[in-house]
Amino acid sequence: MSPTFLVSRTDAIGDVVLTLPVAGRLKQLFPGCRVVFIGRAYTAPVAAACPWVDEVLDFDALQTLPVVAQVGALRAYGALAIVHVFPNRALAILARRARIPVRIGTRNRWWHWLNCNRLVALSRRHSPLHEAQLNLQLLGPLGGAETLPLPAVADLVRLRAPEPLGAPWLLLLAQRRPSQLNVVLHPRSRGSAREWGLDNFGHLAQRLHAAGHRVFVTGTAAEGAELAGWLVEYGPYLAADLTGQLAMPQFLAFLAAADGIVAGSTGPLHLAAALGRHALGLYPPIRPMHPGRWGPLGPRAEYLVFDRPACQDCRAQPAACTCIRALAAAAVAARVQAWQPAVLSEG
Repeated sequence: MSPTFLVSRTDAIGDVVLTLPVAGRLKQLFPGCRVVFIGRAYTAPVAAACPWVDEVLDFDALQTLPVVAQVGALRAYGALAIVHVFPNRALAILARRARIPVRIGTRNRWWHWLNCNRLVALSRRHSPLHEAQLNLQLLGPLGGAETLPLPAVADLVRLRAPEPLGAPWLLLLAQRRPSQLNVVLHPRSRGSAREWGLDNFGHLAQRLHAAGHRVFVTGTAAEGAELAGWLVEYGPYLAADLTGQLAMPQFLAFLAAADGIVAGSTGPLHLAAALGRHALGLYPPIRPMHPGRWGPLGPRAEYLVFDRPACQDCRAQPAACTCIRALAAAAVAARVQAWQPAVLSEG
């Protein structure tokens, strides 16, 4: 009988995307195995869109049950192992009480010492490895101890649109001419990354519009409210403001149908890269936020980072990071323009 593995990542969208190689690697190490991904409600559609994931367990929904029922729900999977990619104390306790035979976590959390029986020495902060490579190190106790080269890891970062794109959005994208690009800009990061700045995104929208391309802006409803003034100022250069309008399954379908995205180190950037679309990330050189650690992974993923050896001044004032803001809108627009041959060849 093929084994079942639980993979836990109960944090943000980008982190979930960069955990997908763990599921893919389990499929390589244990052909025919079943992988159950444990995540938050809002990231569940992302995990469900991964071909390596057989089932998604909504941790938010699980926590609404009595503790005895939570333990029973985990035990019912009959899992051989659980891999705590993101430390979650409550889940670590539940896994121990569910008597999952192999419980893997890092040595960096004291509750893992009490609840996990396979501890991995893993230091992320100063590691030269990419986040996705670091996540894979947690498979050491299951026979996946080797460090895979980044191209092999990137090949395991895959998503597919979970549902067809709705007719209104499909029609919106279809209005482009053959030489035009449908480009998504995602200016905000919800505090997860250094931001390029609304003025820079505005100048980029102007340049792309002047070059004949169609620009779409995405974000949450709250971000849309924050962007109200910016949307008025740069509205003439936008094909549509989509902030707050797309639930996650439709957002995935929209990204899969668009030509590419420009964003900071955010979830949408990683989603587009995993969907195989052009994904241009904008990064500061500061560690551990630099693209060597958090760069997008996918066949058309790329990034721009300001050529500066250090970014120490920005540590004191993260919101005013001058290194990422020094990236010129003209340089970003040129990178986007370079997508045209590949997009035209796709038909």
